[in-house]
Amino acid sequence: MSSHFLVLTSAAPLGDDLLAAASDLAGAPARRLGAGAADLPCGPDALAAARTRFTGVDANLVPAANREKPLLIADMDSTIIPVECIDEIADLAGVGPQVSDITERAMQGELDFEGALRARVALLRDLPVEALDRVWAERITLNPGAETLVRTMAARGAMTALVSGGFTFFADRVAEAAGFAFARANTLIVADGKLTGEVTDPILGREAKLEALNALTAERGLTPADAIAVGDGANDLAMVEAAGLGVAYRAKPALAEKADARLDHSDLTALLALQGIAAPGFG
Repeated sequence: MSSHFLVLTSAAPLGDDLLAAASDLAGAPARRLGAGAADLPCGPDALAAARTRFTGVDANLVPAANREKPLLIADMDSTIIPVECIDEIADLAGVGPQVSDITERAMQGELDFEGALRARVALLRDLPVEALDRVWAERITLNPGAETLVRTMAARGAMTALVSGGFTFFADRVAEAAGFAFARANTLIVADGKLTGEVTDPILGREAKLEALNALTAERGLTPADAIAVGDGANDLAMVEAAGLGVAYRAKPALAEKADARLDHSDLTALLALQGIAAPGFG
């Protein structure tokens, strides 16, 4: 029995010729898990060759043991949704460039997340709270595959948790839309119908995401090895490194270099394929 699986995923369908080439490389037949997903049993040395040979495709190597995870823990901004909520709020407030610059540096790991969050939120002082409703209505959508990922794992008995360094106003709504059972995020302070420029303590940052992972697994008699975690920035690093399968989605280098798997071309249903789960309705 092979120790690993080579998992190939793409937003576009995987052609027969590509899978035949992958089978030659791995020395084993490919199993289709969806139009844009397949896996092949292999040894641990197949990954480098696959990444060199196949372009426009995400190639990742996962252990065969404990492959399907009973816990999904996900970041929100630029992971489950395609935007950074605070940048969208700042755009309406007329401070978009200042805030987005701080956001980018924080996600690259150049700035302390907690200090960066306080600095950005301070720039939103006196913004009417109705601006949050407008951002939600006009600018927030789910990333492709997000709802399918969450609802499929939930249907198979997994716990699904959204843990965000963003804000509860959005995290609660995104969690409901995608089907997450649990959401945790930071809370913006509002007074007289306006943002005060502050958030409640303690701030949910890098270490708090790790603490959430540890708490969620411990509550269920699991360990972090039983979790799949996905994020995009440096703020997700501790959580992604601790999980049994840590996934970098369209990620900054600080995270992509440390994650077990990276997704640059696939939608979020690739997290199902990484676990050996076929796309709903496939096959």
